[in-house]
Amino acid sequence: MMLAFGLVSAPAFAVRHSVRQSTHRRHLRWLLWNPMFRPSHESLLIQNAEIDRLDLPRIQDDTELEALKADGSLLAIVPTESLKIEPSLDPSRRYCRPWTLNFVNDLSQAYYNRFHQKIQVNSAVRTVRVQRKLRRHNRNAAPAEGDTASSHLAGVTVDLQRRGMTKEQIVWMEHYLFYMKALGLVEPEEERRHWCFHIMVSGRYSDWRDTQDVVPLEHPENEVPESQIALGSGTK
Repeated sequence: MMLAFGLVSAPAFAVRHSVRQSTHRRHLRWLLWNPMFRPSHESLLIQNAEIDRLDLPRIQDDTELEALKADGSLLAIVPTESLKIEPSLDPSRRYCRPWTLNFVNDLSQAYYNRFHQKIQVNSAVRTVRVQRKLRRHNRNAAPAEGDTASSHLAGVTVDLQRRGMTKEQIVWMEHYLFYMKALGLVEPEEERRHWCFHIMVSGRYSDWRDTQDVVPLEHPENEVPESQIALGSGTK
């Protein structure tokens, strides 16, 4: 009897030990992953507070989405020499708010000037219906309702691909976003599951942009402060 018990309990112990080891490894990887903009509950609250300040709707379905495109509230994200779009992204959702588009174009151009590589948009506007579907497959996705709802639902947010960037490129991006966040113009997160920069752009970005001088960076080797790579700090 005791021998039989031993034969049964040994595999069970091995399974429990394996589960503990796997859990420990995941926890260790989480601790070692230390981005500048770790996702948080507070960040989601900040993103939704800006959406409420702008009195923007959370887009419920494709009917509302198409209406916002028709009246110019949402503009198409178009590939350029410095910007590309994830091929699998639904063409109907390659849209965002005008100020978000300005930000994406400014950032991608600055990045291209520095590294001669394109930045990729992985996600932009979403509807509540799409977000609910996403939540069923991704437990880390933000809710479709409430104070911590996904800011993609208002069209103010884009996800830019982080996967494949070098350490130097990631640091450059973090510095660029740090400066913009300090000005209250963006609320960024670095998502580990999808390896992307999730960036909510404030409605204040366009007004701030209008006060800046464009700094053409034809020679990236020139000493230009990170905060001025895309736009200068001088007033027009």
